[in-house]
Amino acid sequence: MVVPDKVGDDRGTSDGRATENRIVTGRHRETELARRSRARGLAAGRSLPQIADEIYELCGPQFGTTRIKAHRLAHGIALADVIEQVRALFERDGKPVPGIGETLLSAYESGLKRPGPEYLHYLCTVYRVEPAALGYEGPCICGNGHRAPGTGRTDAMQEPAPEPIPRQREPRTWHTGSDAPGDGGEEDENVLRRTLLQLLAATGAGAVIEPDIHSRVFGAVDNIRRRLDETLVSGTVSAAMLDQWEEATKGFGRQYMNTPPLQLLCDVLLELSSVRRAMAHRQPVDLQRRLCQMTAQLSGLSGMIMLNIGDHRLARSFFRTARTAADETEDRALRAWVIARESLVPLYYGDPREALNLAKQSRALAGQTPCPAQAMAPIVEARALAMLAGTGRKDVVDQAKRALSRARAAFTQMSSDAQDDLAFGYTERQLYFHEGDALVRLGETIQADAVLQQALAKYGPSEWLDPTLIRFDRARCKLLEGEIEEAARMALQTWNSLEAAYRTDIVVRRANDLIRQAEKAAGTDRIPELQELKEAVMSRSRAEA
Repeated sequence: MVVPDKVGDDRGTSDGRATENRIVTGRHRETELARRSRARGLAAGRSLPQIADEIYELCGPQFGTTRIKAHRLAHGIALADVIEQVRALFERDGKPVPGIGETLLSAYESGLKRPGPEYLHYLCTVYRVEPAALGYEGPCICGNGHRAPGTGRTDAMQEPAPEPIPRQREPRTWHTGSDAPGDGGEEDENVLRRTLLQLLAATGAGAVIEPDIHSRVFGAVDNIRRRLDETLVSGTVSAAMLDQWEEATKGFGRQYMNTPPLQLLCDVLLELSSVRRAMAHRQPVDLQRRLCQMTAQLSGLSGMIMLNIGDHRLARSFFRTARTAADETEDRALRAWVIARESLVPLYYGDPREALNLAKQSRALAGQTPCPAQAMAPIVEARALAMLAGTGRKDVVDQAKRALSRARAAFTQMSSDAQDDLAFGYTERQLYFHEGDALVRLGETIQADAVLQQALAKYGPSEWLDPTLIRFDRARCKLLEGEIEEAARMALQTWNSLEAAYRTDIVVRRANDLIRQAEKAAGTDRIPELQELKEAVMSRSRAEA
């Protein structure tokens, strides 16, 4: 059952009222049939899951009723009742009250959105069935059964032994063919869901994912991105649903610094898949623009995560997708943000000249508009110039310092919201970190270390990536000052403080860079901390091979 957004546009006209009346009548008819089926089923002694199957078979062809909605209708309860039960279960388990509301639950029931692993677990608990009964593949995150025992009671009547669940029918048809059966879309999402279940079920964030799982995940990630590209060149959803997705997008940005990257990637890509499905149908212009904005942000965030994980090919692919989506919005600030973030790929993977060119493109696109890219772009310019100034050319050093000055000036013009956003904005601590990184490369170690200490003091204990790179930069300061043993000790301590899930490729590269420089500076001298660090990094690389 899909309620077109056109209803809002037609409201106030006779055609609009007629459309609304037909929709309302359809809803009432669906409810009446479900109520009648529930009453007859209870009278005949059938279980609630059996009644839900009957409602699904009866109402699905006529009204598009999904399996999850059929279970609510079988229980004879409203959306608000389900929400209160879910909240009560969260409270029982000592968890914060969730943000689930009628809009989100309605999106689950209409097939526009799939519950995350945690919400799915609690919905299964409410209805006392397994995920397949609600229309979702795979096991529940808890690993236990939810089905009521044959001798238990699910209602006022005793429930007989459960019958096999009929083969699942597709809850809705996507007319673009982008998620048609057999195109692999659902299987790619299932790969991410299974991986996310493993990560969430593992004890601690240090669970090691097998290399073959990495390859399957990255294959699924790229397939989802390709289908997203196809949808962008082809693309109704309610404004309330868009609000939910935008809030989720902001939430992913807040998790960027304190969530294991592979886990966050699975979450982001599942959300991005939901957005893509909504875009498969052309939306009103204002809603389409908001969808494109979310697509650009989520694709850009996926590129950032892939950069951290170490797959720069997929990172570039995601940034290209983000550019395509951002171009649709005609938002110069967003387009500049995507390019500024993309410039970090060549910056970290050995092509400072390309990074410099991309940074200049971003700065030109941002223009005089106060936005994150206006500060980020000159910082990337400064870091790229610092890498190119290895020969000590004074003109390049001066250019880098002028770029740093431009970045500081632009930062003061940004809004407070942008200064607080780690992923989609640009924070003061990031400014200090990147400025310190540039100063280290320019050889100005005293000033660099002072700025890096300022940056480090502003990060929380749960944030991992930037603080790790900052500590390696501080170790490099000691190395440039001739304190090789202290540099090795600091680098080893930084490495040992990380759990396995956070020892990503970008961290390994930074560690290897320091090891090579320290070995060159030490010559024939043997430094135990340096050897221990080298062996630890090599062991990690062998485990990933």
